[in-house]
Amino acid sequence: MRRKQKRLLQIALLLLLAFLFLPSVGLWSASLERMFDSSADAAGVSHLQRINRHKVQNDGVRKKDWHDYALMKSEAARSGVGEQGRPYPLTDSDRVDQAYRENGFNIFVSNRIALNRSLPDIRHPNCKTKLYAEDLPNTSIIIPFHNEGWSSLLRTVHSILNRSPPQLIAEIILVDDFSDKEHLKAPLEEYMVRLPKVRILRTKKREGLIRTRLLGAAAAKGQVITFLDSHCEANVNWLPPLLDRIADNRKTIVCPMIDVIDHDNFGYETQAGDAMRGAFDWEMYYKRIPIPARLQKSDPSEPFESPVMAGGLFAVDRKWFWELGGYDMGLEIWGGEQYEISFKVWMCGGRMEDIPCSRVGHIYRKYVPYKVPGGVSLARLRNIGSGLCMESKHFSSGSPIRLETCLKGRGEPTWSHGQVFTFGWREDIRVGDPLHTKKVCFDAVSHSSPVTLYDCHGMKGNQLWAYRKDKSLYHPISNSCVDSDAAQKRIFMNSCDPSSLSQQWLFQNTNGTVLDSFNSNRNE
Repeated sequence: MRRKQKRLLQIALLLLLAFLFLPSVGLWSASLERMFDSSADAAGVSHLQRINRHKVQNDGVRKKDWHDYALMKSEAARSGVGEQGRPYPLTDSDRVDQAYRENGFNIFVSNRIALNRSLPDIRHPNCKTKLYAEDLPNTSIIIPFHNEGWSSLLRTVHSILNRSPPQLIAEIILVDDFSDKEHLKAPLEEYMVRLPKVRILRTKKREGLIRTRLLGAAAAKGQVITFLDSHCEANVNWLPPLLDRIADNRKTIVCPMIDVIDHDNFGYETQAGDAMRGAFDWEMYYKRIPIPARLQKSDPSEPFESPVMAGGLFAVDRKWFWELGGYDMGLEIWGGEQYEISFKVWMCGGRMEDIPCSRVGHIYRKYVPYKVPGGVSLARLRNIGSGLCMESKHFSSGSPIRLETCLKGRGEPTWSHGQVFTFGWREDIRVGDPLHTKKVCFDAVSHSSPVTLYDCHGMKGNQLWAYRKDKSLYHPISNSCVDSDAAQKRIFMNSCDPSSLSQQWLFQNTNGTVLDSFNSNRNE
């Protein structure tokens, strides 16, 4: 009986202690949870993100949340000129030609914006809760440049270092393609000493974009090579989504979504239409086209396959890059290398993907501000006999080319006037500059036909031209030369006569060195 009473007393005591103590435990736990939630919310972490910060997937891969919430919080609080990617308020004095002449974008505005300015997080909301593998490869980031602006180049580097997990950056390699600007010599070396992960390589002569990239790739030590342009800004958590896909399949080449940094005011905006994939037309012009509805994914933040990439910004496993043979060393400038590597990837059992949760801003230049080592030339065609210039007032198919008074100063890179033409690797002559040229070419049907503008077809034939040593424009198909009639201001084909001044053309205001080699094998 006493034993039973003793047991009852023990149970009663335990119940009393539980009644007194457990509410305190509950309050204490609730207080801790509220405290954790408040700190997490302050850093932008939701309850779901906190629970899923580390997780083991069904395939056994341990994944984690790579966001730097402290940085995101501090950047969200920043204000000032250009912060949050806002456009700079331009005045008339900011729009002078000199601001664009050396870089193709407004360097005056760039110099007034912080080198580590904040950007808007414009990713799809689903990106904010995605987890990526804990064990990601590191990367060497290769940035080729030639006479790049000081602030635009440094802003590229700072955005990478600020918004990338440090353990994922093996190095940043700046490859100088024979720049002659003083700020890119000793001042750049002295500045980059402060940033131990950055090193500078320099070419001994002008090599062009592709060989410059190859120089950086050959020196890279990281497991992955990431190519970026020298006027970019990496956005929030841009790197883990790229490396995660390569970690899953090393034969995957991945591209971030390329946002637009305005060349005038440096406003940061998304490129129109995220659900678009790379393609090209019959003239090998890159374009983005909508993904067919049957291939679209229910989650627009998921990676999707693309036939070809834009070419400037992408990541690739270093060994896989060299297994593909790297780039063709014969490529001179840009505009073909993305097709070469894209085709090799698909033919060799790889894949190419665009990654919506990785975003990088890029300045699309107003025009190309420097000379290039062959391949493209911009010029005005002046007839020696008449002193008049070729004029293509109407950029429509079938319109004739006429002679008009040469306009002074039109050789400056406005790229829009009818007396500016492009000579390209297609051995044709087009209206305008190589990036924004109207798609009409010089065309001649027969021996005596007028020279007209016709839709460029890239098949040579009627649009095949050569520049001969006697300064004539020769048309091999009709075996005749371009002639001029000053009285009627017309351009037509005629039997070649080396002594005729009306058949001799002077290339004025060229931007490039291509005229020396333009169809050199056809020179007579």
